[in-house]
Amino acid sequence: MTKRMTDAEIETFLQQPLHAILATHASNGPPHLSPVWFLFEDGRLSTSILSGSAKHKNLKRRPDVSLCIDGGRGDVRTVMLYGTAELRPGDDKASEATRRRIIRHYHEREENAKSYYESVRDVRHVLLVLKPERVVSQDFSD
Repeated sequence: MTKRMTDAEIETFLQQPLHAILATHASNGPPHLSPVWFLFEDGRLSTSILSGSAKHKNLKRRPDVSLCIDGGRGDVRTVMLYGTAELRPGDDKASEATRRRIIRHYHEREENAKSYYESVRDVRHVLLVLKPERVVSQDFSD
């Protein structure tokens, strides 16, 4: 039986280092889907995307997005977020600090996060920030 998750359960679920699948609108054809790392803080989802990438171009043209975060094998919960993405320059201090927190979120050890950050630090990026307008959750557990 499917049940909805409470706001507190959704918040806890989104604190895990899970992958989200980001859907943007391709210029022609089907939606463009991309797995992304994310951080959920203060009711907003943030992810760093490569400047000039297909998803960046799609977002500049049409900023409405959806994301699906699945618990993965053995976790039968899913949260889907819908709304209009805000794109922020990746080279300002606040965006860079968020990018560092996203990277740290996906590494168990600080030194691994620092090493990864150093390997991508000079890659041009933008920060996508989404304050969801609609949240749908599913919990298939007993």
